[in-house]
Amino acid sequence: MAIATLLPATTAFIQRAPRMLIGAEWVEAADGQTMPLRNPATGEQLCVVPRATVDDVDRAVLAARQAFDDSPWSRTRPRERQNLLWKLADLMQRDAELLAQLECLNNGKSAAVAQVMDVQLAIDFLRYMAGWATKIEGSSVEVSVPLMPDQQFHSFIRREAVGVVGAIVAWNFPLLLACWKLGPALATGCTVVLKPADETPLTALKLAELVQEAGYPDGVFNVVTGTGITAGSALTRNPLVDKLTFTGSTAVGKEIGKIAMDSMTRVTLELGGKSPTIVMADADLGSAAAGAASAIFFNQGQVCCAGSRLYVQRKHFDNVVADIAGIANAMKLGSGLDTSVDMGPLISARQQERVWRYIEMGRDSGATIACGGEQFGPGYFVKPTVIVDVDQQHSLVQEEIFGPVLVAIPFDDEADALRMANDSPYGLGASIWSNDLAAVHRMIPRIKSGSVWVNCHSALDPALPFGGYKMSGVGREMGYAAIEHYTELKSVLIKL
Repeated sequence: MAIATLLPATTAFIQRAPRMLIGAEWVEAADGQTMPLRNPATGEQLCVVPRATVDDVDRAVLAARQAFDDSPWSRTRPRERQNLLWKLADLMQRDAELLAQLECLNNGKSAAVAQVMDVQLAIDFLRYMAGWATKIEGSSVEVSVPLMPDQQFHSFIRREAVGVVGAIVAWNFPLLLACWKLGPALATGCTVVLKPADETPLTALKLAELVQEAGYPDGVFNVVTGTGITAGSALTRNPLVDKLTFTGSTAVGKEIGKIAMDSMTRVTLELGGKSPTIVMADADLGSAAAGAASAIFFNQGQVCCAGSRLYVQRKHFDNVVADIAGIANAMKLGSGLDTSVDMGPLISARQQERVWRYIEMGRDSGATIACGGEQFGPGYFVKPTVIVDVDQQHSLVQEEIFGPVLVAIPFDDEADALRMANDSPYGLGASIWSNDLAAVHRMIPRIKSGSVWVNCHSALDPALPFGGYKMSGVGREMGYAAIEHYTELKSVLIKL
């Protein structure tokens, strides 16, 4: 066992007084209430943070509104926005180990993995978005205006910042998801109120410190911690918010979308998934098995685009499942501070119980547990599990479990694989494992998902838009598509 030593800065941050950032001030909740955070690896209380009230959220939105309308930020030029994002990314690079340790303690994931993946991907994304700050363009248009045939006109289209952004993020990748929303917002000149997940606000609070250190004006970035029921709802309903961006469950996202439509608030929703992993007969089966295992067991299966449905051509099904089960059985579970650990705990006792109910549902329906199927503590651990002998219409196949549970089903031919892959209310991601490029290119346009990976899974890049079809959401994160979602178009017509 090799337990990483906590940095003094990590310990100090956890032990600090519970505060959140509103405008220029680090404040308690208006009524002084706090809520506990727990270490998922032990179940023990880690620290407390403010439980924001509706008034707290309203003050944060007003601070963002004033910063957008009246502060120097409203007149900041593209080069300055670019340089500030670069400065923020540099500060995150400096504090990468601290951010990773906070993510580990608060979320349960491996600190070592968090540093090279979660934190580094967030840094890379901010640097990518910094480049877009100086490349936001409008266009000129030659118009006819047929009702005024004798007049001359000059016409152009501007792309302008949408305004105040209310951002609500999930607990599985707290820092990365926050940066996915913060990057395009700051690049375009918006202001932000961030409501991190109830369970995982620590890296959002540290991010707020770094935003201040980078030199952003007061009110440009605000963080309110608290419950979704109170703080999240207040942010969603505040009429001064111009855009809502949410990453989380489909059920909550649908409610946010309905509320947003009442006030015509712009909205981006990155929601749930039940992504298929398709292994064709010609695939490199060893690589496919290892890739399928990583697709579902990475981050304890708590990934919106996790490859939670495995479809393998029938003649190779048993061998591929056996290989994945072998990988799962060899995985070491434990604290994310232990560098020898392969998988950490789930986020909470509630999530552990949810995942366990699905496993028990499979047992009760006669499915076969090929490996795993156990839970233990202290902490919120579920062993990596593979389930076979399941009907395509079973809840295990149709519903998002959000844990280390893989359901495997054989298929007979390409059409069969496509039919089952698309037989889902979700459409976030999918992967095809094959060396037959003709087959791959036939399949890609027929798979109904926002991302298709070939011979890999959940491979993300800042330049590639990420989002889903169907119940997996509305809009896209990353890429130039994100810039479009944080701006409005304004048509201008000048009679000469």
